[in-house]
Amino acid sequence: MANRTVKEAPTIKGTNPQYLIEKIIRSRIYDCRYWKEDCFALTAELVVDKAVELKYIGGVSGGNIRPSPFLCLILKMLQICPEKDIIVEFIKNEEFKYVRALGAFYMRLAGTSVEIYKYLEPLYNDFRKMKRLNRNDKYELVHMDEFIDELLREERVLDVQLPRLQKRNVLEENNQLEPRQSVLDEDIDDNESSDDGADEKEEEKKTQKKQETSDKPKKKWKDYDKPERSPSPRYARSPSPREKGSKKRHRSRSRSKSRSRSRSRENRKKHSSRHEHREKKDRDRDRGKEKRRRD
Repeated sequence: MANRTVKEAPTIKGTNPQYLIEKIIRSRIYDCRYWKEDCFALTAELVVDKAVELKYIGGVSGGNIRPSPFLCLILKMLQICPEKDIIVEFIKNEEFKYVRALGAFYMRLAGTSVEIYKYLEPLYNDFRKMKRLNRNDKYELVHMDEFIDELLREERVLDVQLPRLQKRNVLEENNQLEPRQSVLDEDIDDNESSDDGADEKEEEKKTQKKQETSDKPKKKWKDYDKPERSPSPRYARSPSPREKGSKKRHRSRSRSKSRSRSRSRENRKKHSSRHEHREKKDRDRDRGKEKRRRD
């Protein structure tokens, strides 16, 4: 009798609300001590007190599959089916983060797709830290926005198979939901405006530089194809010992060449003088012969 669903409770997803949690986990919850002692005879008003006492979230943990108090309260809420206004107050509670997490998880199980997007998406702006007990019976740190993102994207959270959620773009096309407006959109707009202002300033600087360059007098025409002369050194460089030796060799060669040229000139002069002397002798001989003939 204590584990039966309330008679006035409506069906959720076409079945008994408690059947949203698997039978194995459900039987473990019925046998645990927290369910028998703290969840007995709870009403919608008394669930709030138990939710405030929560210190962590979690599913089942340990080798014996021990359910957490968070999961026990979820099953109790599915059993009594509190009104929608109570769940909305759970979600809007900003003082107790685990109360908000409890309401968000119940809304994901029992609410419609439109209600889930409507009430859970604003919780993306909640960045508070929470403790979560994992399957290995160890605590890990998780933020509220990460937990909400898992509820909207994952198929299984805290060892509970979540009902199928309709996609948001389909609801937007059917005009059942308005396009989502993120808080980050304002920051993005501010960054874009600042970037536009910076681009305008850069363009103004470029135009100023162009005007300055146009105002400057133009240089004379220059033939850039012609190689430029290397600048002459300011001070003469002292010759190296190799250069000195090459200069001496060059001088000795030039002297020997001049000597050979002078010798060749002298030999030519001597040869020409001998030739002239021979011609004179021949002429004198011819003249003497002619005189003898005449006599």
